[in-house]
Amino acid sequence: MTTALPVPTLTTGSAGLTLEGVALCEIAERFGTPTYVYSRAALTSAFNAYQQALGLRKSLVCYAVKANSSLGILSVFAKLGAGFDVVSGGELARVLAAGGDPGKVIFSGVGKSVAEMRYALETGIGCFNVESAAELDRLQEVAAQMGKRAPIAFRVNPDVNPNTHPYISTGLRGNKFGVAFTEALDLYRRAARLSHIEISGIDCHIGSQLLDPAPMTEAAEKILGLVDQLASEGITLDHIDLGGGLGIRYRDEEPPTPTDYLKPLLACFAGREEALCFEPGRSLVGNAGLLLTRIEYLKPGVEKNFAIIDAAMNDLARPALYDAYHEIVAVAPRELPATRYEVVGPICESGDFLGHDRHLSVATGDLLAILSAGAYGMTMSSNYNTRPRAAEVLVDGTETILIRERETLEHLLKGERPLP
Repeated sequence: MTTALPVPTLTTGSAGLTLEGVALCEIAERFGTPTYVYSRAALTSAFNAYQQALGLRKSLVCYAVKANSSLGILSVFAKLGAGFDVVSGGELARVLAAGGDPGKVIFSGVGKSVAEMRYALETGIGCFNVESAAELDRLQEVAAQMGKRAPIAFRVNPDVNPNTHPYISTGLRGNKFGVAFTEALDLYRRAARLSHIEISGIDCHIGSQLLDPAPMTEAAEKILGLVDQLASEGITLDHIDLGGGLGIRYRDEEPPTPTDYLKPLLACFAGREEALCFEPGRSLVGNAGLLLTRIEYLKPGVEKNFAIIDAAMNDLARPALYDAYHEIVAVAPRELPATRYEVVGPICESGDFLGHDRHLSVATGDLLAILSAGAYGMTMSSNYNTRPRAAEVLVDGTETILIRERETLEHLLKGERPLP
């Protein structure tokens, strides 16, 4: 435990691992397991790193709600003055419930329904990121029916390879997101002629878990050329949205800091009047959280040893979905020889694993912390095998706040009816 851990506020004390000023064993005793645990200090520090990197530049940092949509997390960012990037009416409702400013909300996503468009227009969101000609036509019709003008930006697909996992690459020609770069100019011309559409900006997002600023800089340069071409035709923009995607350390990655990541982008747009918008998600919450779990059984085998825990793929889907790596550490390591374990859950799937080939000094009943679980953990969780979802707590100094109650079987069965 002498090396730095991905979660920056996690330290080792006499009671084992401590997050900010609270021992994880105390959290497990009070709230049970599995439980997601987040650090307010880490959330705040991550957001402030973007603000500091942007300095006095006219800009807006819009937290990507899909990364972690818990109201407690959203309220932290709302209090810090963040904007929000949403991809559904449900996410918009969460932002509003958490105290977010609707005027700082960007509505992305390829499949916005009429009801979602109406809801967003009623609340007065800042901008729709339009992703198809068909969506533009629908939004024009909905806005006209409501007697409103819908502020829009087109999400333009720059066809730049982000060099990330194919499931989280979003800017290539074969992806479902955005409009083709070659079609964008004509779509802006078309939008400029529509009575209830107000052109506000342009958007570009090439993928997630980016570890090199070069692809995003390449995309930004292409977008800048398009912005200048639009201006030459009298279509001026008030903002340029460069998306999110900055990666984090899960294992041995060396992601750039927000300052290093944004530096070439800011240089590209130096002297421009347009505001710059960014949509970080993972880099704000990923290493601000962990999943606290307990070992139910240690099961030795002929070829492999298994540590069977009370968390599972329904709680944290990333390992099973992406074969993603999460550091797994004992909360209070024992003075025992380390044993190599497959860390698995109780779900009836061979793909239910949280980690392969982990060296742990543990016994049955011990607590484990699965690190870097603040992003795409709770938001991707499910009730598979009729498993209630985990509790969530936020640590603020020496205070621990329950921000989501643990689900119960009563929660799961409510609303269902057996046949008579």
